[in-house]
Amino acid sequence: MSTDMNDMNSAEHERGRVRITGLHAMELRDSAGQSLVRVETDAGLFGIGEAGVAGPACRANLQWLEPVLIGADPLCIDKLYHQMMGLQHTYQAHVPTVSGVDIALWDLAGKILGLPVCDLLVGRYRDRVEVYRGCAPPDWRDRSALNDWVAGFRAHPFGFRTLKCGFPLPDDSRLSRPFQSASPNQSLKESDIHTIREALNTLREVLGWDLDFIVHCHNEWDVPTAIRICQAAEEARPLWVEDPLQVWFSEAYKTLRAASPVRICTGEKIEGYRDFLPFIVEGGIDVLHPDLCWCGGISGGRKIAELADHFGLPVSLHNCGTVVHNMANVHFGSMVRNFGMSESRLLSNHTGSALGGIERFDVVDGKIAVPTAAGLGVDLVDDVLRTELKKGEPYWD
Repeated sequence: MSTDMNDMNSAEHERGRVRITGLHAMELRDSAGQSLVRVETDAGLFGIGEAGVAGPACRANLQWLEPVLIGADPLCIDKLYHQMMGLQHTYQAHVPTVSGVDIALWDLAGKILGLPVCDLLVGRYRDRVEVYRGCAPPDWRDRSALNDWVAGFRAHPFGFRTLKCGFPLPDDSRLSRPFQSASPNQSLKESDIHTIREALNTLREVLGWDLDFIVHCHNEWDVPTAIRICQAAEEARPLWVEDPLQVWFSEAYKTLRAASPVRICTGEKIEGYRDFLPFIVEGGIDVLHPDLCWCGGISGGRKIAELADHFGLPVSLHNCGTVVHNMANVHFGSMVRNFGMSESRLLSNHTGSALGGIERFDVVDGKIAVPTAAGLGVDLVDDVLRTELKKGEPYWD
């Protein structure tokens, strides 16, 4: 009998045996506003996920999910995903909270069936997943400091091949409207565009052509400015310019994509399949960049990726979370055909090995091995969790 058939029989044997009994969440220090989610069962097993929302809001929204989840079979992941995402009254679905629950359900299903998440009736396209690193350059005007910074990047033991960074921000004294990061529809002057072009060309010179980079924005520019930024980046050839326009879809994305000489990427704050739909079918972007803690978890991410694949678009993943978020991305990257790479904060803050009880990450040439343990392959360490708990947060309340 094939392995897939054995897995299906195992799933059928377990179906209906385990029921969800509890939902909990808590926020850690320096967690980028995200929370860990725990789905408990009457079998003593539990799943861990991560939600793109702070602890108090996550716990409040979990209360509205209790009628859907408590008493339910955790192996009915697709059914539960649609029931959670379909909520309309009294409140609509809070997608970041749903995302954390969905990731936890996949972790739980893996533990029930004794399989890694990526092997749950899905199958792997790859056993290693490429990760890239976001980091901030030193003073762009100091070529020596920039050389040392890139040398340090090259020397990282993980062997990253791609970095993500911003560019020199404008001098407020030269702007009619003071600059405010992440505030939409801001403008730059040509003097600032010139500075950006020079900085990115210098970065390319220092990187050489054996490394790649991504230009990082925060959804803050108006259309003319975004076009000029992309034009300024053309010679340096970044992989893409990320989040140059406001979060919400409009014809502006199509206008930018048509005018840009480099690829356009967005998605980290787009919630759910429905909000991604126009970006894909209307031809607004070149690369989708969902965040599993925002877009509906692993279930939502897979649905988004499948539609993108139909339109010939690649999917990469955003990540500013803990080791739970990191490992969810790795499993996702393993089982999605049109996957490119994932942002990673491995060994940064709560992403390190101590929180997950992992002795080391197996990363070679910027590619991390997919965990082989059941579920996400992460066993959180209680003592570390208690130490890293954000002040005023309950422990798994």
